[in-house]
Amino acid sequence: MFDYKLLAALAAVVEQAGFERAAQVLGLSQSAVSQRIKLLEARVGQPVLVRSMPPEPTDIGRRLLNHVQQVRLLERDVQTQVPGLDEGTVAERLRIAINADSLATWWADAVGAFCRERQVLFDLLVEDQEVGLRRMRAGEVAACVCASERPVAGARVQPLGAMRYRALASPAFIARYFSAGINAATVSSAPGIVFGPDDQLQHRFLASLGAASVLPHHLCPSSEGFVRLALAGLGWGLIPEQQVSAELARGELVDLCPEKPIDVPLYWHYWRNGGELLDQLTRHLLDAARRV
Repeated sequence: MFDYKLLAALAAVVEQAGFERAAQVLGLSQSAVSQRIKLLEARVGQPVLVRSMPPEPTDIGRRLLNHVQQVRLLERDVQTQVPGLDEGTVAERLRIAINADSLATWWADAVGAFCRERQVLFDLLVEDQEVGLRRMRAGEVAACVCASERPVAGARVQPLGAMRYRALASPAFIARYFSAGINAATVSSAPGIVFGPDDQLQHRFLASLGAASVLPHHLCPSSEGFVRLALAGLGWGLIPEQQVSAELARGELVDLCPEKPIDVPLYWHYWRNGGELLDQLTRHLLDAARRV
């Protein structure tokens, strides 16, 4: 049987990025919050926090946080259904895994109105598209945006559409590296830009040209930084068309192969028993996707 006072202390420390502010939120002394964390760790038999600045949850800590979030969502439903239990609308936090390109393009516009109306706070974990589902499977997040259509146990999945990527580079970069034309040999030898070790888009593009999947590349785990590197002529890379429409129109970035875009499908995965708030967010996202 869970002691939810202990779990609430864990959630407060992580959400408030420290013991001092967690104590203020909970109306306890800092020592009392620390004692609750120690007691929780004694009961689960392992650490739930890494004592860094700010404190970070361990693997088991993330699972417990996920459970706390589920309970809060379900409690919110009960409070709205039973007037005597309703203590007023309190901002709810949702832990969601999302790929950086979605965060840099459509996400904020899609969820802005929903957050304002429902008083929702997001705890966003920025992950490559293939990694978000692992977070979901591990029970670390309530929902995720990723490229896989196969749901994990206990979850539902809905298609959101697709994000179109184009292989782009600056005119100066093209003049320097592709004077002999754009083909398998020249593209695979020119410096590329890769988001991270799980980013397979460049490899898919190289394969479409019949090129080897190994290329010299910069690693840049930032959507905005990725674009800046391309604009500065440091490399070529697969960039969401939506993110750089202005740069394309001005000729600051050029499509290496206009006939070979890569469309990456996006899917919304969410808990099957995540409560009405999560269901409402899902309906809101699907409506937003249909309007695009």
